[in-house]
Amino acid sequence: MELSELLRNMTERGASDLHLRPMTKPIIRVDGSLVSTDYEPVTIEEIEAMADGIMNEYLKKKFLLKHSVDTSHSVPGVGRFRVNIFQQRGTPSLVLRNIPFKVPTTESLNLPPVVKSFCSKPQGLLIVTGPTGSGKSSTLASLVEVINQKRNLHIITIEDPIEYLFKNKNCIITQREIGIDTPNFAHALKDALRQDPDVILIGEMRDIETTTIAMNAAETGHLILSTMHANNTYEAISRIIDIFPKDQQNQIKIQLSNVLLGAISQRLINRVDGAGRIPAIEILIGTPAVRKMILHNQYKDILEQIEKSVVHYGMQSLEQSLLALLANKMINLDEARSTTLRQGEFDLMREQLGIGELGGFNFTN
Repeated sequence: MELSELLRNMTERGASDLHLRPMTKPIIRVDGSLVSTDYEPVTIEEIEAMADGIMNEYLKKKFLLKHSVDTSHSVPGVGRFRVNIFQQRGTPSLVLRNIPFKVPTTESLNLPPVVKSFCSKPQGLLIVTGPTGSGKSSTLASLVEVINQKRNLHIITIEDPIEYLFKNKNCIITQREIGIDTPNFAHALKDALRQDPDVILIGEMRDIETTTIAMNAAETGHLILSTMHANNTYEAISRIIDIFPKDQQNQIKIQLSNVLLGAISQRLINRVDGAGRIPAIEILIGTPAVRKMILHNQYKDILEQIEKSVVHYGMQSLEQSLLALLANKMINLDEARSTTLRQGEFDLMREQLGIGELGGFNFTN
């Protein structure tokens, strides 16, 4: 069984992910759901050959040591893929995610117009959060492309692995991959500050060192774009602060309140018309009120501030985004209720706005 054939089938069926494990049929994910394929189960020998064909010598040594590696893989005429090779039950398995050649636009991703406004900022920190597979990387790529088309800057991306491949337009774009071009995020970020950057995209803020350097860079004239795993925007803020020891947290709150441009949290939801998925997006903007709440540990009050600031600042909670999609008949009620993290509040808001189970009310932000 050839990996290239499996990847070709995956892309032709519009799948986002391909799962390969020994003695199991290849499985793909289409519009968020796992679907078995008609191929024969993959043998251990086939899996080992596929993994060996993807990894270079550096990655092979890393896999022997850590039993898991991230990398990318390209098949001419088919596409590029983000790859995780990992060991389970003593044998290798693979998960490959499709990365389109074409960098998405904010319009093609159905991002609210206010998201684009972050791209014009001279400095500060923007965080994108959401679960695995929620489109964080695509959102960041679309913002980099906006900057690439509108401004004359040096953009450095630090990724694990590199996903979208950018072409220089008005900007110079330098892309560095962890494990190939640089040993880790913190090292690459230190290097980046000596490379005359204007914008730095950090694939993920995972540790104290990376987060510290990122915030210092945002404070000293750089636009920093990054992701982290959190359920919502205000939890992301709390998580950044909680990374640090207790005796440093007051200083971090001051620094974060000064550099935070905003945060975006997103989920992908199946469309009613069957045309793929659409994002429900929570947007937080670093207004004076929000900055004050960060300083005083009022993280949960930030949600109320978001929902009160739709008109003036373009903020919106996840629930407000879901209600807008439901009212415009883009998603159904079951999808909306299964996505919200506050089902009781969502139901109450829907009732107050008069949005029926089938939508139909033109709720606008």
